[in-house]
Amino acid sequence: MQQVPVSLWTLVAGIVVTAISIWIGQNHTLMPVQASLQAPLVDGFFNVMFTIAIALFLVVEGTIVVFLIQFRRRPGDDTDGVRVEGNVPLEVFWTAIPTVIVLLLGIYSVDVFNRMGGFDPAGHPHSAAHVAHMPRTALAATLSDTSQATTAPTIAPTIGIGASPQTLNKPADLVVDVKGIQYAWIFNYPDSGITSGELHIPVGADVQLNLSAQDVIHSFWVPNFRLKQDALPGIPTELRFVATKPGTYPVVCAELCGGYHGSMRTQVIVHTPEEYDTWRTENQIAQQQNLNQVVAINPADLSTSEFLAPHTHDMGISAATLESVVMSH
Repeated sequence: MQQVPVSLWTLVAGIVVTAISIWIGQNHTLMPVQASLQAPLVDGFFNVMFTIAIALFLVVEGTIVVFLIQFRRRPGDDTDGVRVEGNVPLEVFWTAIPTVIVLLLGIYSVDVFNRMGGFDPAGHPHSAAHVAHMPRTALAATLSDTSQATTAPTIAPTIGIGASPQTLNKPADLVVDVKGIQYAWIFNYPDSGITSGELHIPVGADVQLNLSAQDVIHSFWVPNFRLKQDALPGIPTELRFVATKPGTYPVVCAELCGGYHGSMRTQVIVHTPEEYDTWRTENQIAQQQNLNQVVAINPADLSTSEFLAPHTHDMGISAATLESVVMSH
């Protein structure tokens, strides 16, 4: 019987490995549901890397298995193995191929980063969207600062994921100031005065998050958006994106920020435009009512127990316990 050439076996193995790696790389379920305009860009890059990783795994592990079977020690064979000095073409091959792969992946990643807005050239202290939503007093102070001598210190430019090439030099539809503290996220809406512990945004809107940290480094990560940006103390960072799927998605701090880092979680709620308008209106009314109640009540006229009574539930104690503690002091 004629022996099958090694080159033919290699060709067949290459076709099989390619088919398997492409199928697994494009049909895995490792990533959560896509919910932003940037998510397909990241997933496309991840799928390419995963396809290459699967192919390399099959080639390396498959070769090991074949060699274990083909060149295993036979019973009664006590001879030495074949002396191998080296194979220069093979060594050049397995060095050149990974080099080319890494270079191509690097070029691809730069392109993805640019399309996501990572190369936003607007390296100035305040973007148009930021200035448009600044309070008048802050804006006046900023203009006053810029009119001073050129030797005055300048504000560091914002870094992070900014406008994409399609939205460059265009103001965002919604600007939200995000502050990270141990161990929570606080979201402030400058255009409406709403402050919330959750991020509420309309689907399809170009959203800009102005990130900052009060104490230590935090990292704002939304897995479904495929976006993560550090919040740094004293250094403003930016995260700009477009949500494409209504729903509720987790927000996780991805930077070890202290003992309760694991509990620093909240959620981003993507509304339809109508639902978002309703939420904004309801919260504006509710916060105005709370403000009126605070102004109407003089804390000096309240006893200690009456002043703390609204907070007993948050403190995890009963009103009776609070009263006894106050009386004992």
